[in-house]
Amino acid sequence: QLQLVESGGGLVQPGGSLRLSCAVSGFTLDDYTVGWFRQAPGRERTGVACISQSSGYTNYADAVQGRFTISKDNARSTMYLQMNSLKLEDTAVYYCAAVSREQWDNYFCSGSPTPYNHWGQGTQVTVSS
Repeated sequence: QLQLVESGGGLVQPGGSLRLSCAVSGFTLDDYTVGWFRQAPGRERTGVACISQSSGYTNYADAVQGRFTISKDNARSTMYLQMNSLKLEDTAVYYCAAVSREQWDNYFCSGSPTPYNHWGQGTQVTVSS
């Protein structure tokens, strides 16, 4: 059974940092395109960052470019989102997601939730003074 479990969320002051982790099981992380998404109350789920399985290409939302870094450790079956210089508007529930090479074979990863068919349960990130 494929499973993704996020951790590392919490309360942080503006300008602070957090590192989210997503531990996966039931599949090989290296065979999947993966991404981080977030959803604030009353708003749609949007892409934050992603890594393409086929190329290693990474993509970031404009709102987090230069502040957030996505990475993965295939040996540990874990992906990460390092978040620096956090802002009030980064407050949201953060989700990790994955889609297999068979279902998404593209040089670029998708910043849209649509092709991702495996999701974690989410972790809350609150940026507040």
